[in-house]
Amino acid sequence: MKKHLVAASLLALMGAAPLAQAADYTIDTKGAHASVNFKVKHIGVSWLTGRFNKFDGQFSYDADKPEASSIQVNIDTTSVDSNHAERDKHIRSGDFLDVGQYPTAKFVSTKVVKDDDNELNIHGELTLHGVTKPVVIEVEKVGEGKDPWGGYRVGFEGSTTISMREFGIQHKLGDLADTVELELHVEGIRK
Repeated sequence: MKKHLVAASLLALMGAAPLAQAADYTIDTKGAHASVNFKVKHIGVSWLTGRFNKFDGQFSYDADKPEASSIQVNIDTTSVDSNHAERDKHIRSGDFLDVGQYPTAKFVSTKVVKDDDNELNIHGELTLHGVTKPVVIEVEKVGEGKDPWGGYRVGFEGSTTISMREFGIQHKLGDLADTVELELHVEGIRK
């Protein structure tokens, strides 16, 4: 009888205790609190930097169980911006992104691995230029908390390196120009 009373008490306490669970977030692109940036060596002598001005996405995150997290980001490749109109035309052309045929790129996570207190490795599939390849984004949590407008936010920054040739982009500006460093800054608003 005593065992049943203890078991019933534990179940009641467990039912009363809030269970930590993942929350869903929308990436705050409207407030310009997120960015997708890139840099690539220009003919091996300098860095060409740029960004994609239009993208969206959402993610699920639980600080107590980050390995249950997931993210999806959709990028409008026509919005590439290297701060030079003629160069941007060339990047959009068939030599590089071929935005007429491939107007979007997408990253969808497949697994999240906790690396350190605030660091995660997000494994996923990147689709770019019509080719899908696995990539790992090294991510650091910047912070989380209530915002001044009554909402709740969490922010991350991450980076990965890809090869243009592996995504079917064959135009060659030198061997060093094949490697593209991608950098993401994401601030999510809890739904």
